[in-house]
Amino acid sequence: MKQKTLNLLEIQRRFSTEEACREHLFQIRWPEGFQCPKCDHHQAYVITDRHLHQCANCHHQVSVTAGTIFHKTHTSLVKWFLAIYLVSHDKRGVSASFLARELDLGYKTAWLLLHKIRKAMRDRDAKYQLAGIVELDEAFFGAPKEGGKRGRGTEKAMVLVALTLTQAGHPEYVKFRVIPNVKSETLIAFAKEEVTSGSTIVSDDYRSYKQLASNGYAHDAKKFDPLQNPDHLKWIHTIIGNAKAYIAGTYHGLNPKYLETYLDEFGYRFNRRHFVGEWFDRLLAASTSAKTITLAELKG
Repeated sequence: MKQKTLNLLEIQRRFSTEEACREHLFQIRWPEGFQCPKCDHHQAYVITDRHLHQCANCHHQVSVTAGTIFHKTHTSLVKWFLAIYLVSHDKRGVSASFLARELDLGYKTAWLLLHKIRKAMRDRDAKYQLAGIVELDEAFFGAPKEGGKRGRGTEKAMVLVALTLTQAGHPEYVKFRVIPNVKSETLIAFAKEEVTSGSTIVSDDYRSYKQLASNGYAHDAKKFDPLQNPDHLKWIHTIIGNAKAYIAGTYHGLNPKYLETYLDEFGYRFNRRHFVGEWFDRLLAASTSAKTITLAELKG
């Protein structure tokens, strides 16, 4: 469901009450009218004091927040909507400290809320595979090991990055994955999950990438030499540099355990950079189709 572009004042005016937020979530979840998730019946009774819809056929009770990242939340939907607006419209990312201050939340609550939103981003992008011309390279996020040299295997977190290019050679979509190593089986597993078979994968000539050619991909491997071939892997290295600046600039002292979730946020926002005016709608829709995650699951 597409609506006109909303600025922050309009968000605050339109979604100033819990009832208004619930009604909007209803329209997103059931744009053609109520549909029971258990028996598909289209009529329901509203239990107003409990914010539930009871199916007129099987009597199953469901709320507009069930099965979403808002499930069993103790935070008001008004604040949730404001948080989703702020996250979707700030390309630099929003820290838990900032969100806690702006929305009058406890730090732990703001931190958990942001991770739930990032899960919605991750789940939405997980529905799509990359296809066509795909640049693939690994990068290292974090400080070098003490006394160690820079390079493969020397830093805290190793991340595999895949970037599709248009036929004109411009960046299109990106995906990130924190990986334990750059063995060929790791790269192949990532490719099979995230890249459509038959795509052309462009990489450097590191030996682990060579097995891609025998696993359903056209493989274009060249020695990385920015002086002799400046266009080779140019865009993926630009995106990696931007992602590192994003992580360093917004999330100081980031726990490596959660690095991939922050990269998922960067990727989600990058992949929708052309949808100006639709960012709030799209992230809210993603939030209604993703199941929640608990603090215990995040910490565990």
